[in-house]
Amino acid sequence: MTSGVTMQERRPLKHNRSFITLMAAQAISNLGDWLHLLAILTLVGIRWNATPWEITFTTLCAALPVLLTGPFAGALADRVNRKWLMIGADGARIVIVGGLIFADQMWHVYVLLILKSLFDVVFSPAKNGKLKEIVPQEQLGQAVSISSVIEQMSKIIGPALGGLLVAAFGITWCFVLDSASFLISGIILLWIPGARVIQSANQHVEQVREETAGVAQSGEKATFLKDTMEGVRMLASLPHVGTSLILLASALLFLQFADSQTVVLFRQLPGISSDLLGWCVAASGVGTLIAAMSVQKWKRAGHVIKMGLGTSLMGLVIGGVGMIVGVWPHAGLGANLLLISLFALAGVGVGFAIVPFQILLQEQTPESMTGRVFGTVGSIMTASNIMGPVVGGFLVTSFGVIPAFISSGILLTLLGVIYVVIRRQKKNNMDQSLPAKSVITGK
Repeated sequence: MTSGVTMQERRPLKHNRSFITLMAAQAISNLGDWLHLLAILTLVGIRWNATPWEITFTTLCAALPVLLTGPFAGALADRVNRKWLMIGADGARIVIVGGLIFADQMWHVYVLLILKSLFDVVFSPAKNGKLKEIVPQEQLGQAVSISSVIEQMSKIIGPALGGLLVAAFGITWCFVLDSASFLISGIILLWIPGARVIQSANQHVEQVREETAGVAQSGEKATFLKDTMEGVRMLASLPHVGTSLILLASALLFLQFADSQTVVLFRQLPGISSDLLGWCVAASGVGTLIAAMSVQKWKRAGHVIKMGLGTSLMGLVIGGVGMIVGVWPHAGLGANLLLISLFALAGVGVGFAIVPFQILLQEQTPESMTGRVFGTVGSIMTASNIMGPVVGGFLVTSFGVIPAFISSGILLTLLGVIYVVIRRQKKNNMDQSLPAKSVITGK
């Protein structure tokens, strides 16, 4: 029996209808997420004049469920039909985001954000697993790059569109359109295949085992905890993935020392424009978009080397931004253009750190374990994104925002350089351990 994927192996991705459909649903959902985010920040930060701690707790309500339930959501994505899991998550978010229209107290927002985040974390590993179902192995790198491009394009288009809608129509219409985006995404997902039969062959044995993607075997007694631990063990066993995950999690942790305090840094420039942050976020998205489109074209360097170089680039830029703000006399066109350009360059570093890891993870993760592995990775990344701002706030309070940026830059640069050096040293040691070949016989 042949799998549905093997019939499409020689077809370009643009002719893979299931892939195009999944990417269309992702694009609409990503845009909707930006509308929702900007509307929430405007609601609690401007209309309700929330305190800094209330805004912080709003962020935690969106992030903590990802940390606490990510591995279990991944296990769920490996046990049930991924298509219907995504559609169910979209359906729940239609109702939850619609509920934000009627929220009039902070605790209403907290509860609804927690619920929405729970279904966000269910959707993501199911989508990643479905991507591996419908795309041939040799096209996974290209598919992951396209998915990353869509995410970064939403970063560019989303804030501008969200700001326009809030200014022209108000917060309520942003929630209405965000809710509608999940409805449209769910309808689109109806057109992708459901569960299908896959062939999974071990390279060292001839026996072929057939299993259903995302569906637990009949009579299986596995628990979610067991599935979760299998995901952790799988991560540890995959070549280069475990160490690459440590690099990326550390990079995100160090990056958040500074990134979470960007607004505080910008306040150091007298007369700074209130919309500079939006432009810098868009520029960072453009940089990451460029990296996502070019990372596959750079064939000479491996995934791990690209990640190390990208991390070092982030560090150089973040440290440079801190030093420039420290010596720049005042805000103006020159300062704005320089900061926007540097954030674009930082985005390139982010892209070269993240996209190769996503490709590496997709290439080496068995399809039946995709949900568990990606769920565990998501939880680790979220932990970095939660701890980073806390440490960053401590650094800014204790030493000032400029030292915090410079410290973050130094840590990122050293992390990337050390990782590249260690990786090259391991490669050289492996090359030296191979038996030398005869120049004449080649043996």
